Amino acid sequence: MRTENLILSSVILENIPCLWEKHDILIFFIDLDNYNALSAEYLSSIEKENLEKLQTSYFKKRFIVSRTVLKHILCTLLRLDSALSISTYKDRYGKVHITDHEDLCICISYSENIIALAVSKVKIGIDVETRRLLELKNTLKYLHNERIYSDKPVTLYPDKSVTDNDFLKTWTLKEAFSKFSNKSMFFFLNKEPDFNNASYSHFLLDEKYIFSIVVESDRHTISMSHLEKFI
Repeated sequence: MRTENLILSSVILENIPCLWEKHDILIFFIDLDNYNALSAEYLSSIEKENLEKLQTSYFKKRFIVSRTVLKHILCTLLRLDSALSISTYKDRYGKVHITDHEDLCICISYSENIIALAVSKVKIGIDVETRRLLELKNTLKYLHNERIYSDKPVTLYPDKSVTDNDFLKTWTLKEAFSKFSNKSMFFFLNKEPDFNNASYSHFLLDEKYIFSIVVESDRHTISMSHLEKFI
């Protein structure tokens, strides 16, 4: 499948309900660099316990920002009085759920300074990676004998024609499929994803990010945009 190149537009928080009326899936990209260290005031007691388990300021910051932004998005969509009334929890595989709103499907991915956050009416898996040079000789071992999803004819590892972008596309697709299937990434490292009951797409966003999405059908409508800072 070819990679679609997209230059993302921006959306403000107040316009999100209009997007929700027209689309099945909303995907927002949040720049961590736009946010200073936020307080944990919007985190529930369970979320604060999870926060304390994180070892670095970077991981703590992205956890706080992702949950705070998610709750404000949901507060707007659900027309709630306060984002403080929303609580999230994770299952055994790390999938994020919204307490008392299991009809909403949430998926979050991180890469360096970017957060990809999906709010969906249908089952979904996403993953984002910043484009960068890789030491392929060190990373190929994780995907040996694995099909590569590239714009060129399909090849198998090891192959000198495999580029960093090809590897990142394959990696993000596996990550997205593991989230879609709600199974550990390790389960799929040496397995080819089964897309008999799913559809996937690759994107190059703003010439900077490799992004993969897995959904049940290619008939679902998707909106992708940068979310402007609102806090």
